[in-house]
Amino acid sequence: MNRKENFTAGFIRENPVFSLYLGLCSTLAITTSLNNAIGMGVAVIAVLIMSNVIISLIRNITPSEIRIPVYIVVIATLVKVIQMLIKAYAPSLDTALGVFIPLIVVNCIILGRAEAFASKNGVLDSALDGLGMGLGYTLSIVVMSSIRQILATGVLSFDNPFTAAQNIFSIRILPEDFIISIFSQPFGAFCTFACLAAGLAAYKAHKEKKEKAMQKEAK
Repeated sequence: MNRKENFTAGFIRENPVFSLYLGLCSTLAITTSLNNAIGMGVAVIAVLIMSNVIISLIRNITPSEIRIPVYIVVIATLVKVIQMLIKAYAPSLDTALGVFIPLIVVNCIILGRAEAFASKNGVLDSALDGLGMGLGYTLSIVVMSSIRQILATGVLSFDNPFTAAQNIFSIRILPEDFIISIFSQPFGAFCTFACLAAGLAAYKAHKEKKEKAMQKEAK
């Protein structure tokens, strides 16, 4: 797999949310608004890149018997730093995301990439893998949040995470009479996730079928 394929794998083929089904607890819980999705996405991207780079750097000096505890210590330290920065500079985001920021430590995406990729590859490739997977995760939760926010409130809005009182944009898409408030509840999260995951699976199956047909024609 070349670097371009490695970087883009997290978008569709190995999308951490809709293909690998990783990190679903936080995904289903925080995707009620665009603010939450972007805040969590940026935090996960930062932790993924930094943890992959550090673990790649120490992979040759880390005994295999204790590699998982070492990975967790690295990830936990990075998450704590990110949490402290969010508390200091974006308190409204910290309040909205709550316990899900420290739970990034046990997010299967972070530990999974550390074990499956960063521990076996160089620094640059590991950083690209972290960025690609982080962007894939962020794209997934942004799409989910946008759908749920629009259906539940009829409005797609985004506030400045550093100044909660400042609204960057607010667009009414659905009239108030057509909103479906249940999409702000857990049922809405599961329903949105199921539809998007099924859609991506159907797209991948169609693409695979098309590629096989082209290979047969080439023969």
